[in-house]
Amino acid sequence: MQKRPKFGIGIGIIVISMACLAWLGYGESKTYYHTLAELDGLKGSERAQHMRIGGTVEAGSIHRMTGRVDFVLEGEGKSLPVSYVGSDPLPDTFVDKSQALIEGKPTPEGRFVADHVQAKCASKYEAAPAGPGNSPNKTETAPASSTERSSM
Repeated sequence: MQKRPKFGIGIGIIVISMACLAWLGYGESKTYYHTLAELDGLKGSERAQHMRIGGTVEAGSIHRMTGRVDFVLEGEGKSLPVSYVGSDPLPDTFVDKSQALIEGKPTPEGRFVADHVQAKCASKYEAAPAGPGNSPNKTETAPASSTERSSM
């Protein structure tokens, strides 16, 4: 057999293998975003998918245990008990009444098992309130002193 057909068959096998691995990786990495209200309406295989859900951490619901953290996520008039079992430490902003985004899968018992938790503190990023001394259009410049002049 000549070298050219062997080379073509080898390249074909490699390309097909890479395409199969890419397809499988794509299927495993899909994460669907759902709201707490939508979660009750999911049926069958939709409920078994890896999903992302956002909400507010209920005050007083965070319980830290060895190997997991339990808390309740609430929003849209619904609440969802969550067990975080991921290996990454929880962020410092994960506190009562903080906004959180969880990723994982729901269990048949109604609990959500999260493998990733992201938390944000909205008050940390709000603009300073405009007041008599804090006008948003006001720019302050310091007067140049005689020692800061350029000597060109």
